[in-house]
Amino acid sequence: MRAFFVFLLVVIGTFIIDQNIKMLFVEGYYRAGECIDLELHYNKGVAFSMLSFIGPYLKWIQSLLIVGIMYFVLKEGYLKRYAFPVGLLIGGALGNVYDRFVHEGVVDYIAWHCGFNFAVFNYADVAIDLAVAWILVMVYFFPEESEEK
Repeated sequence: MRAFFVFLLVVIGTFIIDQNIKMLFVEGYYRAGECIDLELHYNKGVAFSMLSFIGPYLKWIQSLLIVGIMYFVLKEGYLKRYAFPVGLLIGGALGNVYDRFVHEGVVDYIAWHCGFNFAVFNYADVAIDLAVAWILVMVYFFPEESEEK
């Protein structure tokens, strides 16, 4: 039960932080820097604008993917061990999918251009990447001890 509340708080917190930052940029915030520009972009695809040709169906595909991930996590009991990183993952994913329904594209705003142009991304993307890295570190460096001895 405790793990579920941690998960829920992280999902809600990640979503709220993500959407509030994005609203700053939707309302016109802009700041240019030497290596990073903070400027509004709408991404109609996924990472690096891939799959943008799918158009309006992408939001439904991603919604089903989120439901599938949640089903798998709950069915396999992973929430007990990975409540915080799964909360980051789902919170970030919900933030980006919400953008697709409201803005018809993900609101991105961090544009790296120091030495090379990198993908434009947002807080939700960072939360998702952090969650995946966190889970991988836990799986490979801190494996669960089996109950059999």
